[in-house]
Amino acid sequence: MPKLRHLVLRRKAVQNIRKITRTMELIATARFKRALDRAVEAEAYTRKIAELAADLSSAALPASSGAAPAALRHPLLEKREPVRSSLLLVICSNRGLCGGYNTNILRVASDRMQHYQQAGIQLHLELSGKRAIAYFRYHGIPSEAQYTHFEDKPRFEEVEVLANRYLEGYLGRRFDQVEVAYMKFLSASRQTPVVETLLPLSTIAPPLRRTTQPGQVSPATTTTLPSRADLVPVEYEFLPDPRSILEELLPMSLKVRLFKCFLDAAVSEQIARRIAMKQATDNATEMIRLITRQYNRARQANITKEILEVISGAEALK
Repeated sequence: MPKLRHLVLRRKAVQNIRKITRTMELIATARFKRALDRAVEAEAYTRKIAELAADLSSAALPASSGAAPAALRHPLLEKREPVRSSLLLVICSNRGLCGGYNTNILRVASDRMQHYQQAGIQLHLELSGKRAIAYFRYHGIPSEAQYTHFEDKPRFEEVEVLANRYLEGYLGRRFDQVEVAYMKFLSASRQTPVVETLLPLSTIAPPLRRTTQPGQVSPATTTTLPSRADLVPVEYEFLPDPRSILEELLPMSLKVRLFKCFLDAAVSEQIARRIAMKQATDNATEMIRLITRQYNRARQANITKEILEVISGAEALK
């Protein structure tokens, strides 16, 4: 039977830990709400500019009847085959205590890197977040750039610096594609680790539009795009010409897509941390209950023992 003092100290330690995990849960909840609002606000703009780029790029991509005019071709839309070099950006968190958030991202990133190695593709690795930096440093995998300033409030100006460098490297043929590994935010209850291709931009969704009435699906509950059954094609008239608009729209499309990746990562991180801290708080509460029960039993056993000693002493004096 453990000593009472030991049980008291142990229960106090668990209570202190519960205060910390509960506080972190509340902080993660508040940060999640702010990050979710930013992600939802950016979702509509990101989806719209992707739709515009898709409409415009449909004139630049080769059609089934023949190739598109040379004036409408753009290097950001051309898929390079074979791919000889690729840039992979891995977005993780700066802090831990967020469950399997970082582990899942690093797993899909490692699988993608293994694919590069098997295909003989040269890898240009860039890392965002201290957890990713520590992981690849431990495994002896060098990286070309490391970032630790993207927290739960990434700014577009900071992401634009990365996007401009990626555009420069892609147009200069330093690498043939740009991919990003991160935790994609689908809804408040669903996030999934993915590796998405940012360049070339030929992966843009087809030029389709929603036909259902707006407001049927609340953007605060989900950011999933509508199905193809609810979409119909739409035509635009471009002024002055598609080529001029391509020069402005396609780089901006890359920037907002990369910015949305960082926003999704920020939301997913806070969700994962909130869930992990809630589970830790619940486990601490259960542990306190068990220690309290054990303490009461030990205390009762000591009281019973003392009573028996008093009775035995009284009997011995008779």
